[in-house]
Amino acid sequence: MYASELAEEEERQRKRAPWGVIALVLLTGLALIRNGSGEFDVGPPQPASAAAADTRTSGDAFARSPDPLPYGVPDRVRIPAIRVDAPIMPVGLDADGWVGAPPPEDPNLAGWFTGAVSPGEKGTAVVVGHVDNTQGPAVFYGLGALKQGNQVEVARRDGKTAVFEIYGVEVFAKDNFPGDRVYGSKGAPELRVITCGGGFSQQSGYAGNVVAFARLVEVR
Repeated sequence: MYASELAEEEERQRKRAPWGVIALVLLTGLALIRNGSGEFDVGPPQPASAAAADTRTSGDAFARSPDPLPYGVPDRVRIPAIRVDAPIMPVGLDADGWVGAPPPEDPNLAGWFTGAVSPGEKGTAVVVGHVDNTQGPAVFYGLGALKQGNQVEVARRDGKTAVFEIYGVEVFAKDNFPGDRVYGSKGAPELRVITCGGGFSQQSGYAGNVVAFARLVEVR
């Protein structure tokens, strides 16, 4: 690796937010994505069960996971089971310390949180998106309908596609969000896809966040 590349990697590591900070942000009582409207007769699907435990042993997990990829900016996310095919933009922390979200005016746009690893790297990558906006359903409206075995494909700008397999989907109350469990590294490449979920009220918005847990199973 050239000196310039090393410097770039060191800068990325320095800017990466500690998960404890992000967990604290989510525990302050507001949803991760604050612009969901919830103004529709039929709300977004909610997870059928809270079965997000990864029951494999550590040896099984590493045996099945491909080798981690190097850093690579994600370009597009596809989730065939819920007909998602959307571009990805980078998001960070906003001026108030919240995890940013894509502009709500564009319903078919996801965000990659740059404070975490890139999809396919060792660690836990995070992709966020709106569940709805004032016009109707948005990119991750159907996230709660995913099941174990469904796949999430993340195309990267380096020409590689990281393919992740869902092993659980859960909804967490925004005032009891388990940051360490959601974001913590398992020592292999994983992905979390997050949107708003749970009950909705005009006063406080969505009551929680839907989180899809996935692990890397293929590189194309």
